[in-house]
Amino acid sequence: MTTNQPSRRQTTTQPPPRPRGRGNNTRWGIVVLCFLGITINYVDRANLSVALPEMAKDLHIPPEIQGFVLSSFFITYALGQLPAGSLTDKYGVRPMFAIGASIWGVFTMLGGAVQNVATLIATRLGLGVGEAAGYLGCAKAVSRWFPRHERALANSVWDNGARAGTAIALPAVTAIIALLSWRWSFVITGLLAIIWVFAWLRGYREPKDHPTLSEAEFEYIKAGGARLDDADEASAGVKVRWRQLFGYRTVWAMMFGFFCLNYAIYFFITWFPTYLVKERGFDLLKLGLFGALPGIIAIGGSLLGGFTSDRLIQRGWSLNKARKTCLASGMLVSSVIALAVLVPEAWQALALLSLSYAALAFSAASVATLPSDVAPQADQVSSLAGIQNFASNVAGVLGPIMTGFLIAATGSFVLPLLLSGALCILGAITYTVGIRKVAPLPPRITA
Repeated sequence: MTTNQPSRRQTTTQPPPRPRGRGNNTRWGIVVLCFLGITINYVDRANLSVALPEMAKDLHIPPEIQGFVLSSFFITYALGQLPAGSLTDKYGVRPMFAIGASIWGVFTMLGGAVQNVATLIATRLGLGVGEAAGYLGCAKAVSRWFPRHERALANSVWDNGARAGTAIALPAVTAIIALLSWRWSFVITGLLAIIWVFAWLRGYREPKDHPTLSEAEFEYIKAGGARLDDADEASAGVKVRWRQLFGYRTVWAMMFGFFCLNYAIYFFITWFPTYLVKERGFDLLKLGLFGALPGIIAIGGSLLGGFTSDRLIQRGWSLNKARKTCLASGMLVSSVIALAVLVPEAWQALALLSLSYAALAFSAASVATLPSDVAPQADQVSSLAGIQNFASNVAGVLGPIMTGFLIAATGSFVLPLLLSGALCILGAITYTVGIRKVAPLPPRITA
């Protein structure tokens, strides 16, 4: 136990040797399971964005109301982050993720039965409640299962479920709509979440309880700084209460930086299909063929971001320098989203938007590691992830509404894209100067 404290602070020392052999990679199986859960999470979330042009005709939904419908999900999703984080820390990843996926699967299927805007919004609010457990559960699982120098890559794997789900949703939902109807697209995609719950309950356990985890792999992740409760020296020190997390400048910088990043990302999740149809003249076939490109390219950006961040640490960079470099550089490059308004050809706009999405994903790999890197105690990783994700998804509430009103006021996507680009630059500045140091936050003793 006395060796844990130095290992947590000496971020430039050589990582422990990785055990070889197929039987020593259980942790990667866990992260693949998380990836599948987040992929389905985003398919169910993005379903509405793809189906909205057809739904708007049937249900007579004008643009400004479409923006509110798209953002309604984020109301409960954002608010649900705070209690979901605390509950996940208290009751564990396995039950909370399963409950959340069951809820979002049911409400997705109910989307196929809506008859008006009110019932549609109700299903989106229910979807937000269930999906609140996804990001937090994955962040917690990686903090338990991976050493410090593998966290960013592991987080990029499951976080790529967001890109994969969004990319898959475009051709898959488009095909279901063309063959059956938009109503069936909700039923079929919602059922996927229920199927995944059974796989999750069968496959996930905590490291100390997992039946196939070898002793060599367990010692490897423990020696590498995995946030295990029984191996974290902070648990025996001064306890930082949940409300005290808001007293740290680093936490506020994490919140605002992720807000800026997600404002741009959620353009791709909500309004992007409509942008291609209305602004660039895509028909349903072109939307299905080319609309998935930014999400596919962003998968590579995310993996590159995770690999780069971890590789820099393995080469001797401090945790602080490695994470901040990836955060700031990705956010700066992502600001090219604003340049899409200047190019005349659709392929040029698609190329710029693909680069922007890939750069956002590059940064997101390090964003996902921050709760594990800075949480004062191991039993607060999900709580801190919930706080960070709550702020980021306020952008999910405001962004689609703001975009809808700007489109209604100006008749184009120029102002929405310029605003997204400006926030990307602001996010880069926030991560650079707002976070004092990427390291476990020190407990504060008050009189």
